[in-house]
Amino acid sequence: MCLGVPMKLIEINYPIGIAEAEGVRREINLQLLPQEEIKVGDYVIVHVGFAIQKMSPEEAEETWRLLKQVMEQRYA
Repeated sequence: MCLGVPMKLIEINYPIGIAEAEGVRREINLQLLPQEEIKVGDYVIVHVGFAIQKMSPEEAEETWRLLKQVMEQRYA
C-alpha cells in the first residue's frame, strides 16, 4: 500500500521546499507540481519525498483525523 501524507509548505526554493506536518519538518521535492500553482502556506500530499498534489486545508485536516483514527485502532 502507498501512503501520501498531507503537509503544509513553509518554505519554497523551487524545485525544493520545506514542509511540516504534526511538528515534523522535511525537505521535499516540488518538481511534480507547476511552480506557479504553489505558494507558502499551501497543503500538499507528500509521497516518498515528492509533493504529488495540492489539497485544501480542510482535506488535509480530515486526512490527518482519519490517519490518527486508524493508528489508534491499530494499536489499541
